[in-house]
Amino acid sequence: MVDELLAHVGERPVRIPFGGAADYDAVIGRDLWSHVPEYLTGAAQAAILHTAPLAERAAALAVAVADAGVRPLLTEVPDAEAAKSVEVAAACWDHLGAAGFTRTDVVIGLGGGAVTDLAGFVAAAWLRGVRVIHLPTSLLGMVDAAIGGKTGVNVAAGKNLVGAFHPPAVVLCDLSTLESLPSADLAAGLAEVVKCGFIADAEILRRVEADPKAALVADSALLADIAARAIRVKAEVVTEDLRESGRRAFLNYGHTFAHAIEKVENYRWRHGDAVAVGMVFAAHLGRLTGRVDVVGRTVAILESLGLPTHYEAGKFDGLLAAMRVDKKSVGATMRFVLLDAIGRPALVDDVTEEQLRTAYAEVSA
Repeated sequence: MVDELLAHVGERPVRIPFGGAADYDAVIGRDLWSHVPEYLTGAAQAAILHTAPLAERAAALAVAVADAGVRPLLTEVPDAEAAKSVEVAAACWDHLGAAGFTRTDVVIGLGGGAVTDLAGFVAAAWLRGVRVIHLPTSLLGMVDAAIGGKTGVNVAAGKNLVGAFHPPAVVLCDLSTLESLPSADLAAGLAEVVKCGFIADAEILRRVEADPKAALVADSALLADIAARAIRVKAEVVTEDLRESGRRAFLNYGHTFAHAIEKVENYRWRHGDAVAVGMVFAAHLGRLTGRVDVVGRTVAILESLGLPTHYEAGKFDGLLAAMRVDKKSVGATMRFVLLDAIGRPALVDDVTEEQLRTAYAEVSA
């Protein structure tokens, strides 16, 4: 019976509500972009932010928008993390200004997590907030960046340090777009799915462990199922804590070290790859601080998906400096999300530098 039910996931759209102060839906399924006009009510224009590789899809979307009686405004932005800068955001605002973009108009983020982060920030700041629709084209975008209402850009001091909370009107996670995604990018997105397994839904871990190869197949029922499970985890947390004043910090499991890697590597690493290593680091740190030991299971799951589990030695000082400006830090106190048990994360602020060095030595061995 379970297999038959899973076979339908991805064929019939699944609507996952984000309640509370957010109040929107993430929809996961196939061929969903045709529903975009439903969310353009009252708009005269829709700015479609996209990267060059998605120009053809953006043009097709522009036709659908125009057919709905709304003027499309195609806006090409750089690919990957290069899109997430104040300079790129300013160029987008100039484009909106030149077009006479009003408060009733809509921004559409078409692309991976970097594009949806940028689009959300552009929409949040323009006229102090206009509607934004997210059409994530990567697994990472679907299960993490495009959902939750966090927006932002990177600055020299670190990743995502400038931004705003700005929930979208809707997130349409069209699984058919994953079929053209490079396998390495698909695997990187699975890091965020696995993270949700460790902090909340252990069934994700069990299903990946049972068939990791199926998890790496873009049109598999298993991938659709675990992606929906990850989105539900985030929906539950965000509904309770939109502005990261409490429980939402748990979604950053593995991210303190991950963001430090990204900064030290000048954002050349895939975010999901960095999160994978960050979870291994957090697992070591949890063991060293007397919590549950999930190092072996973490490494085994991530390696079964082809994700990295080690980082090079000799870079601790730079990583430590980056971790000190993490968003979870309070003054000079660094805080880490660690596991008391699988499904029971905790926010910890008494980790010593010696423990950090030891965990780093384990990850870089």
